[in-house]
Amino acid sequence: MTEEALTLLPPVDVVILGEVHDNPRHHLNQALALRAIEPAAVVFEMLSPEQAAIANRRTRVGEALGLALKWVDGGWPPFSMYLPVFDAAGLAQIYGMAVPRGDVTEAFKTGPASVFGPDAGRYGLDQALGGQEQADREQMQLEAHCNALPTEMLAGMVNAQRLRDASFARTILQAIADVGGPVAVITGSGHARNDWGIPAALRKAAPQLRVLSVGQLEDHGELPSDPPFDLWLATQPAPRPDPCAGFAGGGGQNG
Repeated sequence: MTEEALTLLPPVDVVILGEVHDNPRHHLNQALALRAIEPAAVVFEMLSPEQAAIANRRTRVGEALGLALKWVDGGWPPFSMYLPVFDAAGLAQIYGMAVPRGDVTEAFKTGPASVFGPDAGRYGLDQALGGQEQADREQMQLEAHCNALPTEMLAGMVNAQRLRDASFARTILQAIADVGGPVAVITGSGHARNDWGIPAALRKAAPQLRVLSVGQLEDHGELPSDPPFDLWLATQPAPRPDPCAGFAGGGGQNG
């Protein structure tokens, strides 16, 4: 798809707008889509519920909002990259779907179901992944971390990712219940995947919802033939140092 097509997305209940976090073009594209969608709510991977409450006060704009959110403490790219997205959200209700670090750590150790709570089954967390999906996801985690993770860590990394995707889906459903749709979601493209990201969790928990996943990738010269999104586009890579330079094992990074 083209960037212009982001202004012509079909009407759905939930639009998941993926990104490579440190690519400014991706955030401009998300802003373009938000202005066209005019969502009732925008749900951010980068925000906690407490930060979302600050944003909803509408008392800070521009870089002052980033200071009020203590954005720099979250480890995300500079707030200036995300400012166009917040501006384009307009009067939409802001939701934060960040998962507490302690919960992620516990899911890494013990699995996602017990951490998630009694409705884990609704999101499929009570079921083990099939062998091939587990292997594929472990391989993706290995590549995303520059082929430098010990093998024994990979299953835990997948557990943590499953917790995040299900938790994100739960927050999206809360937004739907609170304000209706459409709901737009700002998240990494890995979470926007149809096969095992947020869309998969939403299909299990609320199959009646119309969900559209939009992936944004970077063109490093070789793009996947069939990316796991309803719609996708590729941009030039953002300039950045080699993310794997500090790893002895070398390798590549999956945005």
